[in-house]
Amino acid sequence: MSTEGGTKAVVAALAANSGIAVSKFVAFGITGSASMLSEAIHSVADALNQVLLLVGGKRSRREATEKFQFGYGRVRYIYGFVVAIVLFVVGGLYSLYEGVHKVQHPEHVKDVKVAIAVLTVAIILETLSFRTAIREANKSRGSRSLIQFVQDARQPELPVILLEDLGALIGLIFAFIGVSMASITGDGRWDGLGAMSIGLLLIVIAIILVREMISMLVGESALPEENDAARKALESAPLVQQVIHLRTLHVGPDELLVAAKIAVSPAATAADIVAGIDEAEGILRSALPNARYVFLEPDFVRA
Repeated sequence: MSTEGGTKAVVAALAANSGIAVSKFVAFGITGSASMLSEAIHSVADALNQVLLLVGGKRSRREATEKFQFGYGRVRYIYGFVVAIVLFVVGGLYSLYEGVHKVQHPEHVKDVKVAIAVLTVAIILETLSFRTAIREANKSRGSRSLIQFVQDARQPELPVILLEDLGALIGLIFAFIGVSMASITGDGRWDGLGAMSIGLLLIVIAIILVREMISMLVGESALPEENDAARKALESAPLVQQVIHLRTLHVGPDELLVAAKIAVSPAATAADIVAGIDEAEGILRSALPNARYVFLEPDFVRA
């Protein structure tokens, strides 16, 4: 997955959510709808999250130092984790609280036409943002489904935007139903139920994101096809008789550490091994361009 594609999706989502948040707050001020307030808070949380992702992307590009010798690539995972927490607390818990409050103390929703108009425009804008995220994901997900793509992705930005945009669209539908039913039935509790549904939805999405970000922070290996490509590349080198074992680790979303123990001929001289390792490393880097750090250990095959 390209970092550029993820950044493009983040910027598109930020632009959409900033405009949507303002319109929702205006609509809440006119209608007093709990669902509209929940959606406004949701859009603010999403916009804040996109800013965090952009900041994390910028900070991750700092040069490696003596203290952080593998660079700052994992900073993007940390910011992705913070995004999930913000979505959980600011978006999910607050919307759930507001919904429960409105169910217990229902209020009449005023000027429903304003709320419906704002929600309709928001659905259109969120759909455009979601389409951008899907288009960028399609460039790199291959034959994977979108669910598999979110699970397998090693870059945090696109999975976060995909889940946020999907959650925003479903949340808007919940708000639309809540406001409409409150107007039709005259029962303000429908509005509260809409806000509660939005809160529960955001909590579920936040939990999924936390799970994915923790996995990335712990340290995920390369994708299976990348491991296979690395093994085949090394075994195609003249020096290498076979790969005894191979270990890979994402030190950042776009940077892999590759360590392998390779079997060489007992007759090979030190000079042959040094030259052969350099050649094998070159072949590996050609097959796996994101292999930033490569460590090859020569050994003999033992029974």
